[in-house]
Amino acid sequence: MGHGIAQVTAMADHEVVIRDVEPEFVEEGIESIEENLEGGIERDKVSREAADAALSRIEGTTHLAAAVEDADLVIEAVPEDLELKRDTLEDVEELVDDDAIIATNTSSLSVTEIASAADREGRVIGLHFFNPVHIMDLVEIVVAERTDDGTVAAAHEFVEDIDKTAVEVTDTPGFASSRLGVALGVEAMRMVEEGVADPRDIDAAMELGYNHPMGPIELGDVVGLDVRLDILEYLREELGERFRPPQVLKRKVRAGKLGKKTGEGFYVWEDGEIVGVSGDGGRGDGNE
Repeated sequence: MGHGIAQVTAMADHEVVIRDVEPEFVEEGIESIEENLEGGIERDKVSREAADAALSRIEGTTHLAAAVEDADLVIEAVPEDLELKRDTLEDVEELVDDDAIIATNTSSLSVTEIASAADREGRVIGLHFFNPVHIMDLVEIVVAERTDDGTVAAAHEFVEDIDKTAVEVTDTPGFASSRLGVALGVEAMRMVEEGVADPRDIDAAMELGYNHPMGPIELGDVVGLDVRLDILEYLREELGERFRPPQVLKRKVRAGKLGKKTGEGFYVWEDGEIVGVSGDGGRGDGNE
């Protein structure tokens, strides 16, 4: 998610610094941006001049202090682990100016809990982007208990500036989008598990019948089945058994079949494209 957020921000004429813990991760992020922009050029969505200008505004580093120095807005996109996000927030707050805004890209964790690690909780907010960031229009602005009005207003201004559409929600488990999206995704997985239909047919039903740009099974593979499982476990704890993860999802995560990023989830992936359906069919790969 981080490289996508950096890309759309740079394309809106902002100077951007990408930071990750290893140099190769930084390089991979910038390479992904370059690939996205090349794809946009090939489809006549982006001009060569605009792509080159966006890339010129992006720097990469492994040093947190260098990344956030003089930043007006810092957006963390670390994995969905509450303590990791809180630790990252603490580290960032020590390095930024008092009036800087710190945003979390969490898709389901409590922004209020994350923000409580900060001394200046009023300057912390949720900015939940959607994958792929350079294509998806929505940004969910999640207002924590102590987020101040000025931070909320600045978040709306930023989202509008990067040519996205904002919806504002209060900080509740799963917010609005994740809660609804995961509910659809988990039911689709159960349908695969029960043999109701092939993953391709389930996805086609939602794409063609409900005009979804991507079916719920494919979307789970794109997001990452491990991420889906973590979100469901969290929502189950907070909201009850209707968010209980299906066994097929647990089996795939245990088997390392995490979706697009590992080459197999419910689908088989090559070079970022679906080339088939997972051979276990979602029903009993021996890891029950």
